[in-house]
Amino acid sequence: MKFLDNYQEHTYALLRIVIGFMFIWHGTQKLFNFPQEFPWPMNPMMYGAGSIELIGGVLVMIGLFTRPAAFICSGMSAVAYWMAHGTKGFFPLLNGGELVAIFCFAFLFIAARGTGIWGLSKD
Repeated sequence: MKFLDNYQEHTYALLRIVIGFMFIWHGTQKLFNFPQEFPWPMNPMMYGAGSIELIGGVLVMIGLFTRPAAFICSGMSAVAYWMAHGTKGFFPLLNGGELVAIFCFAFLFIAARGTGIWGLSKD
């Protein structure tokens, strides 16, 4: 699989863009009930989470202020995991927290790695 060595920067950029893009929609769901209605009651913490998801997702996707945005998204995902899923059991497969755990560690990796190619800033 050495042929992929030449595409490390490209695949990382795709990871950053897709993770940011997918995170955006969690924010639009909470804030605007789009593309699907948010099924739980909103409170100030949910509005904060939705704002981080929307703004942080956009910043990570376009590669602007990538490190701090990804770090904040990672932390918010960790808090979401422990508040909403970790209280239901240890295993993410059983407590429904797989997606938010993956987001947490993907954003942590992006925060450590930075923007890379195809971003608006170079850090």
